[in-house]
Amino acid sequence: MDWNPAYTWLVIALLLGVAELASGALLLLALGVAAALTAALAALGFSLPWQLLGMGISSGLLVPVAVWVLRPRFSPAGVAYGTTGTGVEQGHTYRVIERDFDGASGIKINGDFYRIRLAATDEADLPADTLVTFKEFDGTTAIVSLASTTSKEQ
Repeated sequence: MDWNPAYTWLVIALLLGVAELASGALLLLALGVAAALTAALAALGFSLPWQLLGMGISSGLLVPVAVWVLRPRFSPAGVAYGTTGTGVEQGHTYRVIERDFDGASGIKINGDFYRIRLAATDEADLPADTLVTFKEFDGTTAIVSLASTTSKEQ
C-alpha cells in the first residue's frame, strides 16, 4: 500500500476528532470534519494548493456553524459559561449556603461556591438561607449585601 496525501489528511482528521473529546467545544470536531473533506480532495487527485484552499474554505464554513449553531444546542439552558465575574450576576439575589466540610458561608453562582463578605460590615459568616444580593468579586470572595424582601432569588 502506497502512502498518499489523503491518508495524511485522514490521520489529521482522526487526531482532531480524538482531541475534541478533551475539549468539548466542537471547534476541533469542525476542523476534523474539514480535514476529512480535504482528504476527499486529496483522494480525487487535487494538488496541495487546492487541498489547502479546500481546508480553508471548509474550515471557514464549518467552524462558525459548530460554534454558533451546534454548541448552544449541547449547553444547558440558562447557563452562561465564562461570564462569572464579568458583572452579569450583579444585582441578583442568592440564598446563603453552608459548605459541608468547613461550615463556610457562601453562595453558588453558575454552580460554583464562592465565600461571601458583607459590603457594609465585612462580616463573612451569615446564617444559612439568608437572602443576599451580589455586588462584585474581590478576588474569589463574593461581596454581597442583605437582600430586600422583594428581591427575586436566583
